[in-house]
Amino acid sequence: MTESTVSDGPSSDVDGNDDPQPGGVRPLAYRTLGVLLTVLGGIGFAGSFWLSYEKIQSFVNPERAASCTINIFLSCSDAMGSWQGALLGFPNPFIGLAAFPVVVTTGVVVLAGVRLPRWYWLGLLGGSVLGQALIFFLMWTSFYDLVKLCPACLVVWTIMWPLLWFQVVHAVQEGHLPAGAGLRRAVVGNRGIVLVIGYVVAVGWLLLAVGPELFASF
Repeated sequence: MTESTVSDGPSSDVDGNDDPQPGGVRPLAYRTLGVLLTVLGGIGFAGSFWLSYEKIQSFVNPERAASCTINIFLSCSDAMGSWQGALLGFPNPFIGLAAFPVVVTTGVVVLAGVRLPRWYWLGLLGGSVLGQALIFFLMWTSFYDLVKLCPACLVVWTIMWPLLWFQVVHAVQEGHLPAGAGLRRAVVGNRGIVLVIGYVVAVGWLLLAVGPELFASF
């Protein structure tokens, strides 16, 4: 069975074939989504585990500098020690320890060819939106309050954008999110461009906010 192109209706593929047909755009293959969820979720979990380990070590030895602290500007210790580092009353990395395994498991299930229901995809997307909102807040805090960057945090921040964006693409493509045919084609057909634009905006924001401090730290 070949995957349908993105047209007036949602795709229903399971085999990962994403060859376009005349007049259509190349859809996001189901297996590609599974690979993305598995890999990005794994990286996010690794980053969260790293930060969680460093936070636990700081409880044991408050004088210890985190291994992801490079200099006075690139410092995980300052980020973890701030009140923003524990917004829910416990260290933020613990959220990632709980959330990213769900993402990885979803990716593995998708790679196995299991079709998950609409409510599940919307729930996962909703959780990713909340995660990205938290990251925006932490970016603002790092840029304008602490004026420092946490290298391990940057790992998690970097993977959250594609993790969220490709879920949006999949949701629009499959009809989980309401969208007209033109918007569906635009979202799915330009998913790579939008991904790059998101990174360009994030890097531009970083350089405008803390560029001088970043370059001075090297």
